[in-house]
Amino acid sequence: MEFSEKLQELRKARSFTQEELACALYVSRTAVSKWESGRGYPSIDSLKQLSRFFSVSIDELICSDEIIVAAEEDRRGFVVRYRSLICGALDVLLVVLLLIPAFGNGADSTATVTLLDLTGVSPWLKAAFAALVGATVLAGALELAAASLGKTTLGRGLLAAGMVLSIVGVAAFIASRQPYAGIVCFALLVAKGFFISQGK
Repeated sequence: MEFSEKLQELRKARSFTQEELACALYVSRTAVSKWESGRGYPSIDSLKQLSRFFSVSIDELICSDEIIVAAEEDRRGFVVRYRSLICGALDVLLVVLLLIPAFGNGADSTATVTLLDLTGVSPWLKAAFAALVGATVLAGALELAAASLGKTTLGRGLLAAGMVLSIVGVAAFIASRQPYAGIVCFALLVAKGFFISQGK
């Protein structure tokens, strides 16, 4: 008997609904539904909770092949979550562009100021820089929140948005002759690329 069938049988034997089981295990009803339909396996921690809750051994609950699949899913989820946490933190780190002197101020390219003190460029360009930095930081903060809440699909979308914003940032700062800001953005982009490639 497969794990999904065993779980349904154990739940029904106790006259629990999926919602009640989910509440007892502190997981979503969607997670229980996914487990019972065979579309996924619980994490190792959730397997332990199920084992204790139904007073059965993990071996009785799930066969060795299924444990391997569950452990692999758990590992993949761990990698995705921490990749999102790291990349989100790197995006949030871009807020330093508001505080460090990384922008050339006027004709003297050696005089650098913070974005907030920038006077040597047109107001619309300064606003565009601030909007770009703000959007990247916001995407990073949302990615951190999604990773913390285990929302992997949302996290992937925010990761992609953060990458696009980082690429646009590098291009915008280089094209507008702001090399120091471009270098900061490029360094963060390379770091994100490294962590993404390690997670595959």
